[in-house]
Amino acid sequence: MNPSDILIKPILSEKANKQTEKQNRYSFVVDKKANKLEIKKAVELFYGVQVSNVNTIVVPSKAKAKYTKAGFIVGRKPSKKKAIVTVAEGETIDLYGSGI
Repeated sequence: MNPSDILIKPILSEKANKQTEKQNRYSFVVDKKANKLEIKKAVELFYGVQVSNVNTIVVPSKAKAKYTKAGFIVGRKPSKKKAIVTVAEGETIDLYGSGI
């Protein structure tokens, strides 16, 4: 698999930013079929850092409902797989692309 196929997008939330600052961990949404070794290779190739640990989480789909003028609409949010990647001490990933 191509690294850009494995890594779908980084997760940029308050919780993820706190983990980045305190524990040097970065969160990504990844392909559901990717395993930890493939995720590790993809992050190392794509960002040029040394990865020390990878944890994965499969988030199940959720039922969503809303009331509109047309009536009650029921649907589902898709499931996804997250990867929490711990980078080696002293290395960082620039997710915001500031380049400074």
